[in-house]
Amino acid sequence: MDRSATVSAHDELLVVLAGDVMTGRGIDQAFARHDSPELYEPWVRDAREYLRLAEEANGPLPRPIDHDWVWGDALAELARVRPDVRIVNLETAITTADRPWPGKGIHYRMHPANVGLLARAGIDACVLANNHVMDWGREGLSETLAVLAGAGVRTAGAGADADAANAPAVHPLPGGGRLLVFAAATRSSGVPADWAATAAGPGVALVTLDDRSADALAARIAGHRRAGDRVVVSLHWGENWVARVPDAHRAFARRLVDAGAADVVHGHSSHHPLPIEVHRGKPILYGCGDLINDYEGIGPRGELRSDVGCLYFARLARQDGMLLDLRIVPYRLRRFRLSTPDADATGWLERLLTDGGRELGTSLLRDPDGGWRLAWQS
Repeated sequence: MDRSATVSAHDELLVVLAGDVMTGRGIDQAFARHDSPELYEPWVRDAREYLRLAEEANGPLPRPIDHDWVWGDALAELARVRPDVRIVNLETAITTADRPWPGKGIHYRMHPANVGLLARAGIDACVLANNHVMDWGREGLSETLAVLAGAGVRTAGAGADADAANAPAVHPLPGGGRLLVFAAATRSSGVPADWAATAAGPGVALVTLDDRSADALAARIAGHRRAGDRVVVSLHWGENWVARVPDAHRAFARRLVDAGAADVVHGHSSHHPLPIEVHRGKPILYGCGDLINDYEGIGPRGELRSDVGCLYFARLARQDGMLLDLRIVPYRLRRFRLSTPDADATGWLERLLTDGGRELGTSLLRDPDGGWRLAWQS
C-alpha cells in the first residue's frame, strides 16, 4: 500500500533509522586520537587486534582515518535525501574511563575526541538503551551523556536516574510538533540486571516483553505526547544471530501500535537485519542489524553475516503517522567504511528480508535509486 500520492511534501516527515553503531575498540584505534587499547575479553586483550584483523581481511586503512571515512558512501545518500531526523543505536560508551564493568566479557569505548563522527552524518538522536553503554561503568555512562549533550546530540534510554532514562529524546519538527524517541532494552539483549536506572542512580531503561510492561510504556508515552507529536519507540531486544522474529517481539510491538503509542517501532540487537512488518499502517523494524562494527576479520555466523547493514528511510504522514513509504538502502562494511555492496551481499540481504517478510505480509521492490522499497498488505 502507498498513500504517498495523496499527501503533499509539507505534510510528510522523513526519518532515517539505523541499527547498532559500534565505533569503539578497533574502529576507535584507527583514529588519530583514541582510548588506551587494553581490553578485558577472554581471547583478545588489545583493541588493535580488531584493526589488524580487518586490514588482514580487506586491505590496509589510510591510518589515521578521519570521521568521514567510517560513513563512506552513506554520506552522499544522506546529503541527497536530506531526512528530517536521523536516529541510531549508539552501542559504544564515549569515555576515557579505564575501569571496565566487572564480570562482563566485552567492553566498547570510543575516545570523546571522536564524537564528531556523529556530527558528520548529522545524527540527531542516539539510543543508549543497550548492552554496551555502561561497559566502562557509571563513570563511563556519565561521561557519554555529557559528551553527547555537549555535541548537541539528543539521547534516550539511559540517564542519571530512572526518570531521565525513561524520558524521550525530543526533536522539534518544522512547522510545529515534535518527534519523540523513547528507548528501552530487555535483559535478553545482554543488559546486566544491575544496569537498570533507579530513582537515585544512573543506568538504562529496562523493559520486559509482556502486556503489562507494554501498557505501562504506552501510558508513559501518552503522558509526554502532545497534539501533533509523532513517536518512535526504540527497543534493544533479543539475542544475537536469531533466525526469525520471536513471537514475544511481535506481540509487544503490535500492542504498542494498537494502543496508539508508537508510529515506528525501531528494533535492534541482532547483528544482522530482520524482516519488517507494517501493522495497522505503522512500520515495525524488528531488527535493523549492525550498521558499523569492527567484526570484519571474524566472518559470518553460518549464513548470517554482520558486514551488511542498512539505512531505513521511513516517510510518515505528519497528521497521523501512517507509513507512506519505506526505503531500505544497504551498505557493506569494508576497511571500517560503509560502501556500496556487491551483488553477493545484496542478494543475501534481499533473500533474508523477502523470505522472512512473507510471514509478516511484506515484500521488496527494487528501487531505481538503489536498495529497495517495502511493499505491504493494507
